Amino acid sequence: MPVISYEVYINAPIEVCFDLTRDVEIHTKTTAKTKERAVAGVTSGLMEEGDQVTWEAVHLGIKQKLTAKIIEMDRPCRFTDVMVNGAFHSFTHTHEFTKKENGTIMKDHFVYRSPLGFLGILADKIFLQRYMKRFIIDRANELKKIAENY
Repeated sequence: MPVISYEVYINAPIEVCFDLTRDVEIHTKTTAKTKERAVAGVTSGLMEEGDQVTWEAVHLGIKQKLTAKIIEMDRPCRFTDVMVNGAFHSFTHTHEFTKKENGTIMKDHFVYRSPLGFLGILADKIFLQRYMKRFIIDRANELKKIAENY
């Protein structure tokens, strides 16, 4: 199972970083490259524990939908979402926030399992893991820009 971890320092308060990360409208701004938009479930505002959202996006040239649910939240330190339905066999994405001098360390920990057994494992090694890492990093860096100008 591939694991992607990324951390970034954000020059903004922990509460701001936490809330921006679970804001549906901000999510669409940070994933503009994939044209991500909320089409069902919570489609605006801040997501809370137990909330679900269905995202529609274009990944690898294919329009697809993915439904995720927030299964755990400890404001402003962490929340975890899991895939309920979508292209992956499964995924768990944990977002952690640690208060640091004049800012916040934001950590993404994304664990996923590709569909299609051996073919999925092969896809991971050839391109998917690299693609997902770039997606996580790009989103985090976009969130950093928004938070630091908030």
